[in-house]
Amino acid sequence: MKFTHLKTPLNKYTFKAPKIKAWVTQRCQGYVLNLFAGETLLDVNEYRNDIRENMVADSHMDALEFCKSYEGRLFNTIILDPPYAFRKSMEMYEGAICSPFNRLKDAIIPLLSDGGKVITFGYHSVSMGAKRGFYVEELCIMSHGGAIHDTIATIERRAKA
Repeated sequence: MKFTHLKTPLNKYTFKAPKIKAWVTQRCQGYVLNLFAGETLLDVNEYRNDIRENMVADSHMDALEFCKSYEGRLFNTIILDPPYAFRKSMEMYEGAICSPFNRLKDAIIPLLSDGGKVITFGYHSVSMGAKRGFYVEELCIMSHGGAIHDTIATIERRAKA
């Protein structure tokens, strides 16, 4: 497993931080689902979903509802960058609560190609997990300085069937 450490300022929109945007862009492969897209466009072949109508996105749905209804081609990479806490969810989505994360993790599996990867951002390194058929390839600790929590990104690859 690879470990990466980035020193970078924190931004309300994760990928507005140039070092984080570069890190995630370099690790995306093929057709990418950015499930909580926000306002920053990535330099990848990206399908963007964001529940907020004012964001540039291909669809504007709750993440779990998107996964349940999507019928397009499979993704090679899925990016999960939800609000990391209940309070952040309420702030970012004007009072709307994000989808339950464990149900969301189960729901993205049918959207991901065999051997595809999931890049998850949050305050912890527990993401898709072995029980769902994934193994960790890389952990990235993003240190924002001061009393601000680090961000942890986990890259997990789906084992080929």
